[in-house]
This record gives sequence, C-alpha cells and structure tokens, in this order.
Amino acid sequence: MIIAHRGIHDNIDIPENSILAFQKAIEMNYAIEFDIEITNDDKLIIHHDDSLKKMTGVDALVADMNFLDIRKLKLLNTNEVIPTFKEVLDLVDGRVFLDIEIKTTKKINKIVKLVLDELKTYKGELTLKSFNPFIVKRLKKETNKYKIGLLVTNNDRKFLVKTGLIYLFKFDFLDVNKKMLNDKYYHKHIKKTPMRAWTFKGLADAEKYIKKYPKLTCICNDLKK
Repeated sequence: MIIAHRGIHDNIDIPENSILAFQKAIEMNYAIEFDIEITNDDKLIIHHDDSLKKMTGVDALVADMNFLDIRKLKLLNTNEVIPTFKEVLDLVDGRVFLDIEIKTTKKINKIVKLVLDELKTYKGELTLKSFNPFIVKRLKKETNKYKIGLLVTNNDRKFLVKTGLIYLFKFDFLDVNKKMLNDKYYHKHIKKTPMRAWTFKGLADAEKYIKKYPKLTCICNDLKK
C-alpha cells in the first residue's frame, strides 16, 4: 500500500495536513497519513509539529493555545486553516484508508478518549499509531476495533530493546524510518508483525523498496498532484 504523507502537498500552494491536501489525496485514491495534536482547551486538530511556527509563522506551542485562536491562523501563504479531526473524518467519509498518528502529549488519557469518541460513528478503514508507547498501550487497552502501531526511529528502537520496554507494549504493526530498513531488520520483524516505513520521495522510490520488500507499506511525500 502507498500512503500519502500528510496528504498530497507541496507546502507552497498546498500545505501539508490541510483540507486541500487531503482532497488531492482522495482525488488520486491514495490512503492518507496525518497527525493529531490536542489544544490547550482539549480540541483535536490536524498538525504535525508541537510548534505552530513552521506552518503559520506564529512562534507558539499547540498545547499552549486554544482552538479558536489557532483557527484564526493561515497555513503558509494560503487561505487554508488548521482542520479539526472531525472535519477530516467528515471530508474523507470512508473513501480512502486513514493512517492516523497521535502525537505525544501529557494528556494521554484525554487524547485517546477524544480520538476514540470521534471515531465511534466513522465507518471507514483506518489504523492508529504513535511514537509514544504509553499512548499505544492506552489505545490497546481501550479498543480492539483498530490495528494499533508503534512508530520508532533507530534510537527509539535501541532504547526500547536495551531497556526491555519494547516487550511491555503490545502493538499490531511497526512504523519505521526507511533508513532503518535492511534485509536482516525487515526479515526479523516481518515474521512477527506488519511493517510500514517513512518517508519515501515519490512513487518510484517507494516501488523500489516494495519490489525488495513486498510486504512493506510505504508512506510517501512528493506524490504527483
């Protein structure tokens, strides 16, 4: 499977994690990856960084701002605004697969509850994942409706394995940096759990890896608009 990383975007005319980026992905029938953050007043928004600076120019943290103030901001030099989780679910409406990352936060129980509450009436196919193993653990405790994945970098993996923490958390798939992929790593883990990798530069790059690792799911930037 090919997944559009933060939608189909160029961060010029089409900002990442925007309604426009998701519309483009739907038009091209690509699965969509996006990120959920929680605001100071407990609203779920779609945004990747803890800081708003990259996408809005405002040097502030999502966690410190209320939703109505965030909603006034424009993404890059466009008229796009930061969407809510509900707005994205309503837009997609089950038409394509969703790969949903929950960003790390101190409000673990709150964000998991809000995400699962929002999904109660959603009919489409999706998975949930996080870099934070405690969010993964909470998701696994609260639902068996969805596949739950653990995102890891190479440093994360070394720490989790060295400390033994990785064996305390159950997950349904691993989501790794493509730089971590090699024959030994892939074949060791694919026997136990499905694997996804990020971030590939365009379809040709992803297809090269899929040819070598046929069970791999690829999360891609630079998919043609």
